[in-house]
Amino acid sequence: MYDKKILKDNLPKRMRYYQGMIDLNILEKGENYKNLKKSFVIFICTFDLFGLGRHVYTFESRCIEDLELPLGDDTTKIILNTKGTLDDVSPEMKKLLNYIDGEAPSDEFTEELEQAVKKVRDNEKWRLDYMTLQMSYQEKFEQGLEQGLEQGLERGIEHGISGTIKILAGLDYSDEQIAEQLIKQFAIDEE
Repeated sequence: MYDKKILKDNLPKRMRYYQGMIDLNILEKGENYKNLKKSFVIFICTFDLFGLGRHVYTFESRCIEDLELPLGDDTTKIILNTKGTLDDVSPEMKKLLNYIDGEAPSDEFTEELEQAVKKVRDNEKWRLDYMTLQMSYQEKFEQGLEQGLEQGLERGIEHGISGTIKILAGLDYSDEQIAEQLIKQFAIDEE
């Protein structure tokens, strides 16, 4: 599972990245920029990124000096929050967000969505592709974790040994006494 803090910290930059990818896929090299269509990046989160209790946060480019002045780049980023507490969305949207947050379907649309989800889950090819992707992610995660632990251990030993040497040297231990203490403390093989 991913660290939620990292996910939250990276979400705005991920939205920016996806916006760029959308634009790259819409416009061919050398094509006029006016051909860029309106675009929306929508994230549905099961946590409140900003902690304000809203179900929906909508962002558009505006002038900092005059918030009434839009940039007009036709980009919108929307974060939907399943944990919202304000009465700021339609009842239908609230039912959808509740369904996404794990509640049972409560209207015709979320029931249809539930059936579509079941159909996809039952699709063997899709499941195989998904599992292959998940295994690849897990392998990369484990490789990174192993490498991080090795580096951390090396640095810890390095700092531990150098710290112990500094302490013992400060207490006027001889080189021989310092070596003896290091062997005891860190179980260093004498050979």
